[in-house]
Amino acid sequence: MDSPAPGNAPPFVHAARFAAAAVFFAVLAVYFTTGAGGPTLLAVIMVPAALAVGILRDWSEGRLYPKVPAAARVVLGVVQAAAALAAAAYLWAEFEAIRSTRLGAWTAADYTAGTTVVVLILEYTRRRYLPVFIVNVVLVLYCVHGSVVPGLLHHSGLSWRRVGSSLSLEMSTGVFERLPQLGLTLIGSFLLLLAALRAFGCIDSLLTASARLARHSPRLLPQAAVIGSLGVAAVSGSGAANAATTGTATIPMFIKAGFSRAHAAAVETAASLGGQLMPPLMGIAAFIMAEMMSVSYGEVMVRGFAPAIIYFVGVALAVYLLAARFQTAAPAVSAPPAAARDYANIAAYGAAVLSLVVLMGYARWPAMIAAQHVFIGLLLVFSVLHSAGMLRRESGGLRSWLRPYRTMIDHFASTTAELTLLLASLGILTAAFTVTGVPDKLGVLLLQLAEFNVLLMILTAFAFGYLIGMGLPVTPTYIVLAIVTVPFMVRAGIDPWVAHFFAFFVAVFGELSPPTSVTAAVTSRIAEASFTRTMYHAMGLCSPLLALMAAVFVRPGLVAEAGRGQLWAGLPVLAGACGILLALYGSLAAGPRLDRALRGLILAASVTVLLLDAPALTIPLTAALFAAVVYTLLRTGARQPLGP
Repeated sequence: MDSPAPGNAPPFVHAARFAAAAVFFAVLAVYFTTGAGGPTLLAVIMVPAALAVGILRDWSEGRLYPKVPAAARVVLGVVQAAAALAAAAYLWAEFEAIRSTRLGAWTAADYTAGTTVVVLILEYTRRRYLPVFIVNVVLVLYCVHGSVVPGLLHHSGLSWRRVGSSLSLEMSTGVFERLPQLGLTLIGSFLLLLAALRAFGCIDSLLTASARLARHSPRLLPQAAVIGSLGVAAVSGSGAANAATTGTATIPMFIKAGFSRAHAAAVETAASLGGQLMPPLMGIAAFIMAEMMSVSYGEVMVRGFAPAIIYFVGVALAVYLLAARFQTAAPAVSAPPAAARDYANIAAYGAAVLSLVVLMGYARWPAMIAAQHVFIGLLLVFSVLHSAGMLRRESGGLRSWLRPYRTMIDHFASTTAELTLLLASLGILTAAFTVTGVPDKLGVLLLQLAEFNVLLMILTAFAFGYLIGMGLPVTPTYIVLAIVTVPFMVRAGIDPWVAHFFAFFVAVFGELSPPTSVTAAVTSRIAEASFTRTMYHAMGLCSPLLALMAAVFVRPGLVAEAGRGQLWAGLPVLAGACGILLALYGSLAAGPRLDRALRGLILAASVTVLLLDAPALTIPLTAALFAAVVYTLLRTGARQPLGP
């Protein structure tokens, strides 16, 4: 009898997946309520448990060794999940002894359990995040064989036993350190909120609303991507996830309206990239920023609004100008009629975002507690609405009533487990950096550059981040920059907020930067467009992000102090970013020569405003740039309206 195909896992796998997800959800729910045992013990138990959840999820979705025979897949899946759970049970039972009585004199059983978790995480990373796996393997080999590396990075080398303990049993570094702890606690509480919003249809309602807006006004059709991505970004924090969610609906509409496939994909890329910037959930790197700076996440969040608004206003302007150039038709936009449930979902979504902002930004609640309270309130509201809807339809039964709750549990467990494993693998990376002293060695070079020229140090840090970002996602890129470059930028006199936000912007840019871009890869695949052309066009649309990288040093008030100071620092940056986009995509005069001359002047004024802090010059230039934006919008809007 033939075994099930990879995409059709045996029924027991699906049942085991949900059972594991339910236990994972329950354990974290108890921890969120009580905090019992502390974050380190939680990581010791739940990092291996996350491995079991991840393995079962991949198995049920046909992604667990799809090219091996089904019987071998069963063996590999069962053995890996069982080994992870066995290691968790041992480390839980011996937790106090490993941390106290046997500290530094661990037994062979201790090493076996710890190494098992490390090896399983490396294997999971190999399957899901190959660039991170390669970097980790290279760093582990460097830890052991550093004596053969010449020059600045030379070190005497460590024993395999020392490397193994630093990656697992020491617990202050490696797979159980603060990064996976952060994923299971603070970030996990926000993922719980996101899981509820997804399971009860809030994201679908937002996308429906943006599509209906486009149907009412053809000129707003391209803005549907920006509006939809803005809504999804506020609670997802992932460029690729935004692109996959909104791009399947918006990109085909752009193409029907006259956009080239590459431009359609680039618009969605630029809009989706803002998912890493938009509060209240700014992407995982922002949570790690708060941890590294020893501040509350609310402090990071309130400072993130000004850069995010500058970015999204700039992208919206660029998309409008592109629509004036390319949009030749007003295609029919199919959108289901808005139901009372959609309005309720959108209201609940807005209330959740506003509550997070108020509780963290103004009431100064700890982010984890704020997210938990908002989740409880949302769950109560959703439960009432869901139950009322079921009673009104008088159909479905218990299974239908339970469906959104099952979806919420499964989504939360899957996303939190995957994030925890990614952060655990990044714990391997940070441990290797720490035990070999790489940050101090590279930092010496940066300080020497700073003594010569601070600008040269900043450009070197950008180049380093660009190279790292070509192979790694946003979070590991930020972590590497925060470890290697930020402390020495601060020692050179740069404000810590400026240094960390610069590293954050560079890491986000790495999601776009050629020759690799996960977000552009998703959108170009949806549009069936050239990946290279999509990245090229997206670079222009995302120029506000480059403007932020430069302006944050010239106007540190943009992020250094939350409040009114951000407004005065942000206005010139917004003017400069919009001016660059006018120079790239605007049309200021009918004659091509005059148009090119005006656009050149606007580009020069924009660069001056961004790079020069001289109020006597930049204030009138800022006003002139805003006037140019208004003029261009009026000129564009006065053109002949679209036909049917």
